[in-house]
Amino acid sequence: MKIALVSEHASPLAALGGVDAGGQNVHVAELARSLAALGHSITVYTRRDDADGPDTVTTEAGYRVTRVAAGPAEPIPKDDLLPYMDEFREVLAQVWREDRPDVVHAHFWMSGLASRSAARAVGLPYVITFHALGEVKRRHQGSADTSPPDRIEIERDLACGAARVVATCSDEAFELTRMGVEPSRISVVPCGVDLDTFTASGPAFARSTEGRCRVVTVGRMVRRKGFATVIEALPDMPDVELVLVGGPQAGNFDSDPEVERLSSTARRLGVRDRVRMIGQVSRADMPALLRSADVVVCAPWYEPFGIVPLEAMACGIPVVASAVGGLLDTVVDGRTGALVPPRDSSKIASAVNRISRDDQLRKTYSINALERSLRYSWDRIAKDTVRAYSRIDRTATDSSVAGTR
Repeated sequence: MKIALVSEHASPLAALGGVDAGGQNVHVAELARSLAALGHSITVYTRRDDADGPDTVTTEAGYRVTRVAAGPAEPIPKDDLLPYMDEFREVLAQVWREDRPDVVHAHFWMSGLASRSAARAVGLPYVITFHALGEVKRRHQGSADTSPPDRIEIERDLACGAARVVATCSDEAFELTRMGVEPSRISVVPCGVDLDTFTASGPAFARSTEGRCRVVTVGRMVRRKGFATVIEALPDMPDVELVLVGGPQAGNFDSDPEVERLSSTARRLGVRDRVRMIGQVSRADMPALLRSADVVVCAPWYEPFGIVPLEAMACGIPVVASAVGGLLDTVVDGRTGALVPPRDSSKIASAVNRISRDDQLRKTYSINALERSLRYSWDRIAKDTVRAYSRIDRTATDSSVAGTR
């Protein structure tokens, strides 16, 4: 099968940890790799954000990445990319007329906007995975939401018009039905984890302080990831060293306002000496970092899925996570770690203290976490994604396409 994956802002080639580079980049890269390993022909289309390098790159994993000229060839915040989607769409339509894929799978709503028009122009079905829904983002962020004002209505239109919607968790599937999507047109296919890379055995980062519990938290340097909540838990976790991963390169912290905000919070609480901010960590180094932890904490306000908890569990590390979104599916409370209310630092402290001070409990959680992670191999996720493609409602798709010819 020839499959076009469209990911306008989240390139599989991007360095992780920046404001707009995180779980979606990993998802698209691993899905492309795993689909290619199954024998499918995969091209990922993403927006060119620099002037260097070729238009198309063939990766070592066997899939191609085509960088589409749409707007300036420079980094642009994803919430500012909407004006360039017409240009993105025109390039996609031209390419697909000449080299027609069997299915188009858009990732994120702006990719969906470009993909829908381009796919219909050449009589193709389109599938969409949102990775985050504007309705949910607005609910949690309110006036701090920087999304374009039309996002929610556009997403509803895209979801109801897609040949199939692939949700990453059961909570998202519920939200999609509230938006008017027929449940029969939704497939729940979670993100996965590379079980060959993220393993319990292997090297681990050295500890900076002996005798302290190490808590690791990883994510993009944005407020909704809940780093401040974890820092606020530290006064109630006196034996804990917190390693915070994400944001800019370590040498560029002075120019990052979120880093300064978190540092200020730590200083105000008198725990700055127990917070290590190490910036971006390469994918190659991430397993060793996670293995160095006693507990991994993921404390977002909301989370469409969350890949880090899976990676931690595949390394045999218990996870304390907010009881939101996809974390409700992956982290099993009282078995692989603990689920706590979002923005509740006291509950985080209580859960971490309980796990870190009970060696037998931590070992039990570790064994259960390893077992749980086996359900999320990327090979299995790729096969489930192909199965979702096979369930495309061709009648509905042909009807929608007919009106555009």
